[in-house]
This record gives sequence, C-alpha cells and structure tokens, in this order.
Amino acid sequence: MKGLSIVIVSYNTRDILKKCLSNLKTSAPGVQVIVVDNNSSDGSVNIVEADFSGVELIKLKENKGLAWASNIGLKHAKRDFVLYLGSDAFPSKETLEGMLSYMKKHPEVGIATPRLELRNGKEDKDAHRGFPTLWTSFTHFSHLDKIFSGTKLFDRYFMGYKDFLKEQEVDLCISHFMFIRKEVFKKAGIWDEDFFVYGEDVDFCYRAKQAGWKIMYLPQFTVLHYKGAGVGIRKETQDISPASKETRKRMAKASTRAMLTFYRKHYIKRYPKIAAGLVYICVLVLERLRLLKINRQ
Repeated sequence: MKGLSIVIVSYNTRDILKKCLSNLKTSAPGVQVIVVDNNSSDGSVNIVEADFSGVELIKLKENKGLAWASNIGLKHAKRDFVLYLGSDAFPSKETLEGMLSYMKKHPEVGIATPRLELRNGKEDKDAHRGFPTLWTSFTHFSHLDKIFSGTKLFDRYFMGYKDFLKEQEVDLCISHFMFIRKEVFKKAGIWDEDFFVYGEDVDFCYRAKQAGWKIMYLPQFTVLHYKGAGVGIRKETQDISPASKETRKRMAKASTRAMLTFYRKHYIKRYPKIAAGLVYICVLVLERLRLLKINRQ
C-alpha cells in the first residue's frame, strides 16, 4: 500500500488515538501515517513519540481548527491517495487494500468512503449524506425524514431513499474516513479554514462535485467507527471519552456556526434574500435548543 498516506488530526484523544495507531500497525503496512496534533494537553504527543516511532508526528503550537490541521497534514502527504481518518475509526487491512485498488481502477472517482459501522453493528448514516439544501435541512431538523422515511421527497439528508447495501454515488461523506485522490485538491482546492470544526467535509465534497469528481459509497468495505469518541460529545461513546458540559456546549455552537458558514459560502445567492434571514433565525433557534438540552443533562 505504498500509494497511500493516512492523515489523522488529533486533539486530546490520547487513549483512542493509541488504539487507532495500534490498529494501523497491522492493517496499514507500507502506508505513510501522519498524526497532526492540534496542541493537545493530555499526553497524546507523548504516546505517539514513545510507542509509534514509524508515525510522522506534527506538533502544532496552537489549535486553529480541524481544516487548518488537515491542510498541514496534506502538505506532508507524499502519496497519490490521502485517507483522512478519525482517531475513532479502525479500518482493516482488507478494507484499505480494497479501497486503494478500487480508486486506482476508477480514475473518475475523486473521493470514496466505506460503510461505517457503529459499535452496536448499525450503520453510521453520516457516511452517505445529501447536500444540505434548505428543503433537505428543513425535513431533517423537523423530523419529517423520520416520519416519511425512505421517500425521495423527505428522506434526503441521509439519502435514505437509496439502497445502501449497493455501491453508489453520493453527495458527501464525513472526514472520519474520507479516501481522496490527491489530484482532487488541485482542482477543488484545499480544506477551507473558515470551518473550525464541523462542515469542512461538507464544503470540500461540495467543491469536489463542482469540479466534476464522483464521490462513491462502497458498502463492500466496512470500517468500525466509535462515533463521537474523538470529541466525546455523543452518548454512544461517553464510556470511552466523556466530555465536559462546556466542551459539549462549544461543539454545539461550532456545529451551528458551520451551517451558517456553508450557507453564506454556497447558498446565499441561490435563494431569495428573505431566506438568509430565516436561515439565520432557524440556526440560532437550533443552537439555543441544543444548549438548553445540554444544560438539562
């Protein structure tokens, strides 16, 4: 697998990062593995230096966000394909070899992702999403996509109207496992550093599509994903990496601010001016509701 570089951006994920790198020792022979540490304070750097001498460690002196660190990792990636991997994802050797082979055989595909499987065996639907148009976002956050599950009109956020047991093209996938042909960056540009955390993958996939690349979902390959363990904000992985209430609040704000950044960049000229005000109000209401829920926990 000498054609592949793996970039892992880590911030205070010492224990899960150790598990991730231990897995890559056996699953990624010959692969260039790069860890970009976003100024962690939990000893993550010490773990990499002590136990993983074959890993290229980049120690940043400040945390300017996920996209910023991803771009630094890209500068150090020497191979034709770059896999952006979350420290909470654990690919097998067969998956890495299979996806690399697939990408080499399909030059029209710029980005690919496998089926991401949660600890309970269910699929992580974030691996196959539709672009967040106003209608798609409305039906998702109003839960109409759950009421009318499987319909093309309402169930667009996770593209639930498609059969995801089959290989197919999707709008976007998440950066916890994003297998990218390096040429894509030349045509679509690098990660947009206006996104601190969240939304950077949505934006990158949007630009890749505009540049003419296909994004493929490949369910014949499976990757275990400890969803949320990298930031500690999801109930499913609180036993692995619990986050403080303040951290959860910061992440809630970051996610909603990313929505506004994406809208201003890609959609503000696509919709009537009145839509911008409505979007702003709805996103702020969503943020307030999320913060209220956290305060009650």
